[in-house]
Amino acid sequence: MTIDDKAPDANTTNAGVPAPQGPANPVDTDYVIGQDNVAVTKWGVNLDLHGTVFTVSSLVILVFVILTLALQTEIEPAFDAVFSFVTSNLSWVFLLGGNLFVLVSVALIFTPLGRVRIGGAEARPDFGYFGWFAMLFAAGMGIGLMFYGVAEPLTHFDAALGGTAAENGARTDWAPLAAAADDVQAAASLAMAATILHYGIHPWGSYAIVGLALAIFAFNKGLPLTMRSIFYPVLGERVWGWPGHVIDILAVFATLFGLATSLGLGASQATAGLSYLFGVPDTDMSMVLLVTGITALALVSILLGVDKGVRRLSQFNLGLALLLLVFLIVAGPTLLIVTGFFENLGAYVAHLPALSNPFGREDANFNQGWTAFYLAWWISWSPFVGMFIARVSRGRTVREFLIAVLLVPTLVAVVWMTAFGGTAIDQVISDGFEGVQNADLELQLFVMLEQLPLAAITSTAGIILVVVFFVTSSDSGSLVLDCITAGGKVDSPKPQRAFWAIIEGAIAIALLLGGGLTALQSAAVSTGLPFTVVLMVACYALVRGLMSEPLGDRPRIRAAQAP
Repeated sequence: MTIDDKAPDANTTNAGVPAPQGPANPVDTDYVIGQDNVAVTKWGVNLDLHGTVFTVSSLVILVFVILTLALQTEIEPAFDAVFSFVTSNLSWVFLLGGNLFVLVSVALIFTPLGRVRIGGAEARPDFGYFGWFAMLFAAGMGIGLMFYGVAEPLTHFDAALGGTAAENGARTDWAPLAAAADDVQAAASLAMAATILHYGIHPWGSYAIVGLALAIFAFNKGLPLTMRSIFYPVLGERVWGWPGHVIDILAVFATLFGLATSLGLGASQATAGLSYLFGVPDTDMSMVLLVTGITALALVSILLGVDKGVRRLSQFNLGLALLLLVFLIVAGPTLLIVTGFFENLGAYVAHLPALSNPFGREDANFNQGWTAFYLAWWISWSPFVGMFIARVSRGRTVREFLIAVLLVPTLVAVVWMTAFGGTAIDQVISDGFEGVQNADLELQLFVMLEQLPLAAITSTAGIILVVVFFVTSSDSGSLVLDCITAGGKVDSPKPQRAFWAIIEGAIAIALLLGGGLTALQSAAVSTGLPFTVVLMVACYALVRGLMSEPLGDRPRIRAAQAP
C-alpha cells in the first residue's frame, strides 16, 4: 500500500491538500490548518506537530509498550480477559456497525448524491481505472490474505464438517451457522462463504465510509485531512477543540493497534516459514529480530520517499502476488478454482443474511471468535486505508468511488480465497492429505505449497510477500499517523513518520511477547470497539456533507437532428 507524499504544487493549499476545482461548497471557518501545531527545529531535525494529539497519543502508547514488555507474565491474562469480554458481550456492535456501513454505502450509490464529484464538480481523476483498481487491491488486506488465505477456509471446513456440539445447552463447536455435518460439499461451500464474509463488502464498507468522508471534507470542504474534519456537520467549530482531539487520538490508537496486529501476524508467519524451510529457530527472539529488521527497511523506505521507496516495493509486491496466484491456478486444481469462483460467490450471497445477523446467533464461537475479531481489525484499519483511498480517488464521483471500493477488492478476495483455500480443501478431500489440517496456522500456507511443484520457490515468494507487505504497510501507516498527529498536514517532516514506524514495530514486539496471537486480537477488538461507534456517527456526518455539495451533471443523450 502506498500514499503519495509529493510536495504540493501551485494548485494546493499550504498544507498540501488540493483546492476544489469547479463548483464546491467549502466550509466557512476561520481555522487554519496547522494553527495549533508546535514547530521545532533542533539538532538539524524539523518537527511540526499538533501539540495535544501528538503528546497524548505518544505518551499513552509509550507507557503501554513499556508496561507490556516489563510485565509479560502478568499482562497475558489481562489480554485474554479483554478479548473474551468484548467478543462475548459486544460482538453485536461490530456486526451492527459493519451492516450499517455497507447499507449506507450501497444506498448512496443509488441516490442523486452519487453524482457528487470528489474534489469539486470540475475535478478529473488523477489515475486511470487500471492504476486506480490496482491501488485499491493493494490497500487493504495484504498480510491478512497471506496469513489466513489457506488457514481460514480449511479451519471453517473442518469445523462445519464435524457438525455441532453442545454442553449445558450452549454450542461448543466453532462451525459457522448450523454447520454441515458429514456433507463434504456443503461444508466446503459454507466454509468459503464464511471466509469471504471477512474479506468482502463488510470490511470494505468501513473503508468506503472513512475514505469517502475524508475525501469530501478535505478536497471539497477544504478542511484538514484528518478524522476530526468528518464531524464538522455534527460538532461545528468545536471540532477544533477537545472533542476533535479525542476523535483524532482514537484514530491514532485504532490505526496503531490495527497495524500492529497485522505486523505481528506477518512476523509470526514469516518466522514460522523461515523455520520450516530453512531451519531458522522459531522463537520469540527470531520474531523480535524479524520485526526489528523489517522496521529498519520501512525507515529506509521513508527516507527514500514514495517514488524511490515504497511505491516500487508495492509494485513489486503486487506483481509477485499476481504471479503466485496465477501459479496456484495453473499448478493447482485449475477447473475446481475456476468453477469454484462462481460457486463460492453464490454461496457468499446465499449465506450473507444469516452470517451478517448480529442478534440471536447460535454459532457463538464462530461469530465472536472470528467475525467480531475480523470486523474490529478492519475497522481499526479504516483510518489507515480510508486516508489512502481518499488520496488516490480525487476526481471520481461518489458512485464510481463506492462501486469500485466495495466490489473490486471483494472480487479479488473471492479469487484469492478460492485459489488458496480451495486448493487446500481439495488436497484434503481428493488426495486425503491431512498435513495441512494438522499444521499450525502460521505453517498451513507453506505445507499446502509443498504439495505443488516448485515448492521452495513459491514458499520463499510467500515469505517475501509477507515481509514487503509489512514494509509498505508500516511506511504508509506511518504517513497516516503523522498526518493525524500533525493536525492534518500532508507535507510534514519525514522524521515524524520515522518515529511512528519505530512505534509500530515496538507495539508489535510488545504484543507478541506479551501474549502472542491473543494479545494481537485483544488490541484489535479493544481499539476497534470505540471506533465502531465513531464511524456510526460519521455515516450521518458524511450524508450531511454530501447534501450540501453541488451535484454533477446528469448524462445527456443527444437528440437526433432533423434532416
